Amino acid sequence: MAQRLQFPLQMSFKLMAVAPQFLVKDARNQPVAYVKQKLFRLKEAISVFANEKQDQLLYEIKADRVIDFSALYHFTDHQGVALGGIKRRGMRSIWRAGFEVLDNGVTQFSINEKSVMTRFLDGLFSEIPLIGLLSGYIFHPAYQVTRPDGTLVAELTKRPALFEGLFTAEQMAPVNEREEQQLLLSLMTVLLLERTRG
Repeated sequence: MAQRLQFPLQMSFKLMAVAPQFLVKDARNQPVAYVKQKLFRLKEAISVFANEKQDQLLYEIKADRVIDFSALYHFTDHQGVALGGIKRRGMRSIWRAGFEVLDNGVTQFSINEKSVMTRFLDGLFSEIPLIGLLSGYIFHPAYQVTRPDGTLVAELTKRPALFEGLFTAEQMAPVNEREEQQLLLSLMTVLLLERTRG
């Protein structure tokens, strides 16, 4: 990453795409990344490009095993340099999504869903015919990123949208360059893993 990110970041899913993909723009409305998940892989694989042309690979995110609750998603840059990873916290995710961002096995950040009630109501309403189509406009899941000492570092929030996923990431506390990369890659991974929500 050539320069530091300018928050808030806007993340919007591309409509009518076969493979899940979304664009990330910064506070100046400039593209920061274009994220595309590869289809038909036993182990999930995600490519992060500099823009929608997909001509410059920035990062790769790869699961360490066939899809399951406890997969570890490894982050690498375009040269294959390891940048840590993210792991979902297993069965606790049924009620509130939770993730750990790791670097050499040490937790750097935790990402937790802000409201159990929002998750419950979103899941309930989305199953109701016709009315379920409005759940993405009514319920807005939010995810908080904290350090092990409890410091709030960032927050990812779903924005009202009927036919697309639209999210905003706000930074609450300073991070160094490596942490910024881990933060961006983690939030993008959470979006793809939680994309059917809201």
